[in-house]
Amino acid sequence: MTNEPEKFSIEGLRDFSTKVFIHFGVPEKDAVIAADVLSLADVRGIDSHGVARLHTYFEMLSINRINPTPNIKIIRERKSVCTVDGDNGLGLVVGPKANEIAMEKASHFGSGWVSVCNTNHFGIASYYPLQALTRDMIGWSMTNTTKLVAPLWGAERMLGTNPISIAFPGLKNPPIVIDLATSAAAYGKIEIAKRKKQPVPKGWIVDKEGSISTNPDDMINGGAILPLGSDRELGGHKGYALSAMVDILSAVLSGANWGPFAPPFALRQEIPSRSVGKGIGHFFGAMEIEGFMDVNEFKKRIDDWIDVFRNTKPAKGTTGVLIPGDPEHQEEAIRRKTGIPLLPAVIDDLRDISRQTGIPFPNQG
Repeated sequence: MTNEPEKFSIEGLRDFSTKVFIHFGVPEKDAVIAADVLSLADVRGIDSHGVARLHTYFEMLSINRINPTPNIKIIRERKSVCTVDGDNGLGLVVGPKANEIAMEKASHFGSGWVSVCNTNHFGIASYYPLQALTRDMIGWSMTNTTKLVAPLWGAERMLGTNPISIAFPGLKNPPIVIDLATSAAAYGKIEIAKRKKQPVPKGWIVDKEGSISTNPDDMINGGAILPLGSDRELGGHKGYALSAMVDILSAVLSGANWGPFAPPFALRQEIPSRSVGKGIGHFFGAMEIEGFMDVNEFKKRIDDWIDVFRNTKPAKGTTGVLIPGDPEHQEEAIRRKTGIPLLPAVIDDLRDISRQTGIPFPNQG
């Protein structure tokens, strides 16, 4: 059996995802938003967070672990800041709506900051600051996740992969889009390596004894992902500190479950021994550029920054310096022309959803 990916149309996969969410009672408008978040991940080449995740959403909705019709509301508020309770709705819906609140606050007060509890996996972190760019704002997003990462010098899972994203608009150049996990690798990349039956780079994971491993099964079967930087000598304390920051802003501040108490998204993952809040948490920020300087002037300065850094003398044996977001911009240009490549294991998952729901799975193309 070949393990080569097959190509599918962006529109076909987005439509399939939308119908799956509607099947479980998600209102059509919300289902479209959720499918758009997944679709953007696939379009930008972040395969671990696109339709590859749809089967997990399907499972969670099937057993009523996610509320398809949440009452998303502000539970505490001061002018430019607030806390939102997502009512255990789809993170793919709660996230965009909370981010919208942050942007609305920024339009009135210059900046808006929203901490969210009682939610779950919100897709790719970069979806949210990219929305802010359309309003000439600088956007931030972050979220805590279930425990997968060992803190520096720890031998058990205590933190999530806890991603951070921020984006800056260019005038002629594409935007700078920073989107990174505060772990050495995202869990989705471990899953992809397992599907492909390939090892992971040294420094990504440890086994259940805390020993460095390159076998993805060692991490999945009781091991842990290492913080960004891996060990102290390579900067692991910095990744650990960034992860702690995300955990506190997203979960401690909002009233969500923090650290090792964050509930799992995948059904096979361990349920925490106790709860210290509601669901997991997100944190969104938006800042009006106009409050700092003229918008076009800022964009021109970003263009200049990009041009200067892109012209950096390349290191021997490399193709030169990348600007944050370059790989995703390049992949998006390709995939909008050629379609979305899906691995056989992902296709099998989607066809299983199709069999169980009766929703036709799109043909290749």
